[in-house]
Amino acid sequence: MGQTIAEKIFSQHSGRKVFAGDFVIANLDLVMAHDTTCAWAIDPFYQIAKKVWDKKKIFIPFDHAFPAPNVAMAKLQSKIRVFAKEQGIPVTTDGVCHQIMSERFINPGNLILGADSHTPTGGGLGALTIGVGSTDAAIAMATGTCWFKVPQTIRIKITGKLKNGVFSKDVILKIAKEFGPEGGNYRILEYGGETVRNFNVPARLTLTNMSAEMGAKAAIVEPDEQTSQYLAENQRPSEFDKNTLWSDQDAHYEKVMNFDVSNLEPQIAEPPDIDRVKKVKAIENKKIKIDQVFIGSCTNCRIEDLDVVFQIWQKSDLNSNVRTIITPASKLVYLQALAKGYIEFFTKKNAVILNPGCGPCLGRHGGVLYDNEVCVSTSNRNFTGRMGSPKALIYLASPATAAASAITGYITDPRNYL
Repeated sequence: MGQTIAEKIFSQHSGRKVFAGDFVIANLDLVMAHDTTCAWAIDPFYQIAKKVWDKKKIFIPFDHAFPAPNVAMAKLQSKIRVFAKEQGIPVTTDGVCHQIMSERFINPGNLILGADSHTPTGGGLGALTIGVGSTDAAIAMATGTCWFKVPQTIRIKITGKLKNGVFSKDVILKIAKEFGPEGGNYRILEYGGETVRNFNVPARLTLTNMSAEMGAKAAIVEPDEQTSQYLAENQRPSEFDKNTLWSDQDAHYEKVMNFDVSNLEPQIAEPPDIDRVKKVKAIENKKIKIDQVFIGSCTNCRIEDLDVVFQIWQKSDLNSNVRTIITPASKLVYLQALAKGYIEFFTKKNAVILNPGCGPCLGRHGGVLYDNEVCVSTSNRNFTGRMGSPKALIYLASPATAAASAITGYITDPRNYL
């Protein structure tokens, strides 16, 4: 019987041919823990080891609350700095962990652990990148291994050419509506089909990123020419064999789901759940007043997203009653935006540009919401209390929808401006 790409990667890292349901101890290519989860991993780590298994394969980014917004966060970061210095590991402050990993570290066929729930993002590069807790990260930092029960794979085949004003974020919101927040529990979501083949890697990263909201253990796209181009653009060309990193034709899937997006319109997820998805046009008619727009996070603040925002804002001023916040996903994205003139352009439009990182996404700093405030966000979570007050309301949308809404002051179909 053939294997899925996930089964092949687990096999390569465990030294034997395995299938869904098998238990394995697998060797890891990289372990990531950030400015919160790394602090919680340090004490468990020292209970089992004095030195990390390979300091070149440990990645510690400060991104979730950097620079530290309060004394408690400063204390955690101080603890991590001491640990990192002792272990000889550099601390990175260049942006969101998942974006930096995609730019610098992840290669097709890798098996990577990250102490963050959105680690599946990296699957857009044809790797298995799996989110774990701090204790598992501590063991992995000490041993370079982790045990797994190989998950079942659900194949998601997406076909059709997207219409103007519709993006990969709209596609994944449509899929999330079908799955719900638990439809992918302990599954690997494998995205394919002509639509995905035509997506560049940044668009694919949006798909794999939001797979975490459906409970997925990991998500993956088979690597191809788009992957090679992305790696080359980031100065790290990589060769890979499709025979070893593509699912076999006779591979077994738990199920195959088909989505035709030919007639898809811009989508938006109403609070407080990821599957409360509707057409933006239907919400627009309600003229829901908004207080904040957040264009950022590991889901949607790459340069391709900012290209769309720049296009939409060309001939319009932003609504003075809306706080519009932009957080580039990484230093590289920030510098790309700077070179294109976007930083000056956005600033003159009265948008607030934050340093690269997670920003307001998790409600710690950079734009915390107050009671009854409404935010249109390009991030991945809209549950109660995610961005501050438990009485605030978060709507999830594409950068295009967010940009259009920043102009009008209410949730707006971006096709009006494209």
